[in-house]
Amino acid sequence: MSQSNNPLTQYFNDDFPKQYQEAPAVQAKMEPVPDCGEESYKGSGKLKGKKALITGGDSGIGRAAAIAYAREGADVFLNYLPEEQQDAEEVKALVEAAGQKAYLLAGDLSDETFCQQLVKKAHDSLGGIDILALVAGKQQAVEDIMDLSTEQLRKTYEINVFSLFWVVKAALPLLKEGASIITTTSVQGYNPSANLLDYASTKFAINGFTRGLAKQVAPKGIRVNSVAPGPIWTPLQISGGQPSENIPEFGQETPLKRSGQPVELSSVYVFLASDDASYVTAQIYGVTGGIELA
Repeated sequence: MSQSNNPLTQYFNDDFPKQYQEAPAVQAKMEPVPDCGEESYKGSGKLKGKKALITGGDSGIGRAAAIAYAREGADVFLNYLPEEQQDAEEVKALVEAAGQKAYLLAGDLSDETFCQQLVKKAHDSLGGIDILALVAGKQQAVEDIMDLSTEQLRKTYEINVFSLFWVVKAALPLLKEGASIITTTSVQGYNPSANLLDYASTKFAINGFTRGLAKQVAPKGIRVNSVAPGPIWTPLQISGGQPSENIPEFGQETPLKRSGQPVELSSVYVFLASDDASYVTAQIYGVTGGIELA
């Protein structure tokens, strides 16, 4: 029987089991395991011959982008944290099964030197970089600003915002005309939750970074856009990104009454990376289940 095309029921739309993992969580241990397109994503050669560097490529949205990019004909270089090695190895196998090359490098994006090394290693391994898909992010819910530590505030900004500057600065001299940079913002960058002050404010910063950088590099023939996910079922949520009591009904407040699955963002990351988006820059694409970006 074919899968229902009703967006209300097309993917998991029940209560999630209560669960928690220490950050960074491993996707393979989640229940249910997020759908990143492992079985469903079918490519059509839209990125044939391209080379992509993806941060946060082991799980969630980054994993979905990696699988889609490979099945569209791109080689990929994935960054993730050492604790996420199991997930990263799974993605590598999926990329290679699609007939493409996959390279892995664990490391912390809050370190400027590592960001520089990451770009150089990716460029050398792939033989160039055509796509920068900057997906990695840190999100930890804190109910009261008085309990928000300077350490968490600094780390969230380093990973979510500073690393974009560091990676792009290292990559720009290596990018050619036609390259695409894709950042990852959030509905939190428009309508912040009370318990995500640090995270939400980084997403406002990413909106500004994306639009400003797009104008700066347009004369070089490089496009810059962003994807704004709504509530998506990823390891970020069950490792402190949401209070544990919110997990069962996560995403049910949206007009589509469920959370999204990472695979539901795949085609947007592919479009923005592809030549189909040749006249698209400085834009933010929402994949939110109906939550307005306003």
